[in-house]
Amino acid sequence: MSCYVWFCFSLFDICICSYSVPAGESEDHASNRKQRSKLSLQMYLQCSRSFHGTLTFRHLHLLDQVYYGQAKCMLQRVGTWNFDIFLFDRLTNGESLVCLTLELFCKYGLIELFGLDPLRLHSFLVRIQEGYRSRNPYHNSLHAADVTQAMYCYLQEPKLSESLTSWDILLALLAAATHDLEHPGVNQNFLLKNDHFLASLYQNSVLENHHWKSALSHLRESGLLSHLPIEDRHRMEERLGSLILATDISRQNEFLSRFKAHLDRKDLNMSSPEHRQFILQMALKCADICNPCRPNSLSTCWSHCVTKEFFQQGDVERAHRHDVSPLCDRHSNSVAIIQKSFISYVVEPLFVQWARFCDTPLSHCMLGYMKQNKKYWSNAGQEDLMDNAQTTCCKVLPRGT
Repeated sequence: MSCYVWFCFSLFDICICSYSVPAGESEDHASNRKQRSKLSLQMYLQCSRSFHGTLTFRHLHLLDQVYYGQAKCMLQRVGTWNFDIFLFDRLTNGESLVCLTLELFCKYGLIELFGLDPLRLHSFLVRIQEGYRSRNPYHNSLHAADVTQAMYCYLQEPKLSESLTSWDILLALLAAATHDLEHPGVNQNFLLKNDHFLASLYQNSVLENHHWKSALSHLRESGLLSHLPIEDRHRMEERLGSLILATDISRQNEFLSRFKAHLDRKDLNMSSPEHRQFILQMALKCADICNPCRPNSLSTCWSHCVTKEFFQQGDVERAHRHDVSPLCDRHSNSVAIIQKSFISYVVEPLFVQWARFCDTPLSHCMLGYMKQNKKYWSNAGQEDLMDNAQTTCCKVLPRGT
């Protein structure tokens, strides 16, 4: 039985054991209602939106006999690069981020190692999942789940798995799950042009600072780490910020130059906390933009999702008579144009250097898929395949909360 099933049935036992008979209700009636609760809990267990940390009943296929069996089988292959996160999201009824992250916490034994309260952990992950805007075509909880799964694959690489500490692993998974938390579905340039309140809060890396601060807010409110020494918590929060801030695409050249310099000098020392943190930053950057390195069937779906979000921003800018941001004009761009440029100038330089660092089958597999997808978009020419993509990817995949 997978760790996540054990966790869910632990919640089940807690709810049933804590059941009390309301005043004025007969024991027989209470017994019948208690039995109905047992039967219904498997399909209706979920945290309330209004009262985080308490359990309510609403429709959820997570433990449904058919859907759960398939999701359980998929989790056995969670460390494979061709893991279909779209299918997993369907099987968990849009709960992919919660299910996948809990599974990884259990795989690494983080609940026991850090003395985490399972109920608080579940509540925290539900809060994180709900903090992503499901209306965003791309920057939603499914993207966060995909990045978390990719991060897990990187954590399994020998150079990382043999040197990372439990703190490193905990931080890597938390950063992956929260790295785009409360993303508004528009880029930093849009926020600055429209004098958005977020732009007034942070002088640089506006979105990334917002994701980090939102993650800290949920961590503190959930009390997930409140039992740890305050010095450890503060150090963890700063390291978490360091990882999330590294995903700012405007800092790509800065990190890439530093990475290349380390590789050229061959001076990366994984016993150094500073170097391990830097490698986790690079791993999260790779996980964040790894879509073009996935199998074509998955990569194309992601390509259309992100292009749809770009074009939605462009439509809003045009409606307000603002200059349309680069890549956001549906009249002068296409999925193919955007992807060819993105792969050539952003993805390929990063993953070539990552393959120098991790010279493994996974690294070569990612480069192979990247070349295939680059060729695919080159052959697509100027055609905009958005309508076809929405039919084959987006419309058949129900989103979660």
